[in-house]
Amino acid sequence: MPSIVTEVAAAQSAEALAHFDASLRFETDCWDVHSVMGTAQQDFVLLDVRGTEKYAAGHVPGAVDLAHRKIIGSKLEEYPMDTLFVTYCAGPHCNGAARAAIRLAKLGRPVKIMTGGITGWLDEGFDLARA
Repeated sequence: MPSIVTEVAAAQSAEALAHFDASLRFETDCWDVHSVMGTAQQDFVLLDVRGTEKYAAGHVPGAVDLAHRKIIGSKLEEYPMDTLFVTYCAGPHCNGAARAAIRLAKLGRPVKIMTGGITGWLDEGFDLARA
């Protein structure tokens, strides 16, 4: 009798490759963001989409405070249209990063989500900045 893990067969390798390859076009993780923040390799804008009060209490160093409900075209005018935005919120229990990604995509902006959000950032042992 198969276990609960194997009772649904795994995808074929080609299908798994396509799935996981595609997922990386939509998300990045805290470690990858941390590794390039503030360096010459940083080629994206990190958006903290939780709201100003939570941003002030602690945010990823170098992140821009822009709540997901406030993402509109005029707030992004200073950035070229091909600027990649990476959104994050509180963590895996929060859908704010996805809501922000939807708004950015509707505005024709490239976007990824930083999986884990603040929770993941802290789990990795990284520090927060305070405003």
